[in-house]
Amino acid sequence: MKILVTGAAGFIGFYTSKKLLERGDTVVGLDNFNDYYDVSLKDGRAAILDDYDNFSMLRIDLADRAAMEKLFAEEAFDKVINLAAQAGVRYSIENPHAYIDSNIVGFVNVLEGCRHNKVKHLVYASSSSVYGANTAMPFSIHQNVDHPLSLYGATKKANELMAHTYSNLYQLPTTGLRFFTVYGPYGRPDMALFLFTKNIIEGKTIDVFNYGKHRRDFTYVEDIVEGVVRTLDHTAEANENWDPANPDPGTSMAPYRIYNIGNQQPVELMRYIEVLEECLGMKAEKNLLPLQPGDVPDTYADASDLVKDVDYQPNTTIETGIRNFVDWYLDFYKIDLHQGG
Repeated sequence: MKILVTGAAGFIGFYTSKKLLERGDTVVGLDNFNDYYDVSLKDGRAAILDDYDNFSMLRIDLADRAAMEKLFAEEAFDKVINLAAQAGVRYSIENPHAYIDSNIVGFVNVLEGCRHNKVKHLVYASSSSVYGANTAMPFSIHQNVDHPLSLYGATKKANELMAHTYSNLYQLPTTGLRFFTVYGPYGRPDMALFLFTKNIIEGKTIDVFNYGKHRRDFTYVEDIVEGVVRTLDHTAEANENWDPANPDPGTSMAPYRIYNIGNQQPVELMRYIEVLEECLGMKAEKNLLPLQPGDVPDTYADASDLVKDVDYQPNTTIETGIRNFVDWYLDFYKIDLHQGG
C-alpha cells in the first residue's frame, strides 16, 4: 500500500512509519519540523527513515491548504495516518493559536484530501485528554466526553466530531485513536520521562505535580504502534445496531470508530520515578507541587474494544520500557554516568 503518515518525524509517527516500511509498504512522510522541541531529535528520526528505499519525507505544514491539495492529488494514497498535531496540554494554555492552526485547520485539510482522492481509510490521533473532567475509571469510548479541561483536549474532541461528519457525508472510513501517555526511546522532550531523566543526570530537582499521586496509563511506543497499524488494516465500518435514540459515542451508523489505545495498567507517578531512579542508579531531588491547570488526576484506558476488534495486546512493562529509554538517552546524548555525565 501507499500510505501517508503525517508527523512522520514526530515520536509516534517515526515508529509507525518504520513499522510500515519494514513490512513493505510505501510511506510518504509529512512533517513541518517545527521547533516546539529540539529539532535535532526530529532530524535524527528522519535520518533513520531516509535509509529505507520505500520512504520519502516532505516538509509541508498541515495548515498549508494549497500544498496539501497538491500532495493528495499527486500521490494517490491508499490510506492515511494523521499523527501531526500541536501536542501538549500545558503549551495549549500559553499558545492557543498553534493548536487551532495545526489541529483544526490542518485536520480539515487532511479530511478534504481523503474525501476528494478516494482514500480507503483515515486513522488519526485523538487523545486521552478528551475525557477531561470525567472521573469514571477506566475511561471508556462509550462514555460522554463533552467536558475537556484544556484547549488541546478540546481540539482532539473536535477532530473526532469533524471525522464523524466526513464519515457520514462522504462514507469516508475514519478511526480515531485516543492515546494514553506514550513513552519510549526518541520520545518527546516535554514529556515527564525525558524531563526527569535530564534533570536527575544533571543534579537538578524535578517538578512532581499532584505530589506524585496521580496515575497514568503509561504505554510503551512500540505497543502503541502495533495497535495503530492493526487498526489501519481494520477499516472502520458502520455499526448496524447503532441506535439513534440511545447513541453510542464510540461507534456510528457511518463508517466511524473510536478506540482507546493504552496499557490498561495505570501506574502512580511516584512508582514511575522510582523505576527511573533504579535504571539510572541515581536518586531524584523532588519538588512536590499541586496538580497543574488543565491536567487530570488519573488516566486509565479501557481498551477492550481494540482488543476485541484487532487483538491488541500491549505487553511492555514500565521496568522494560524505562530501561530501554534510559539506554537510548545515554547513547543519543553520549553520556557516561560512570564519569559524571
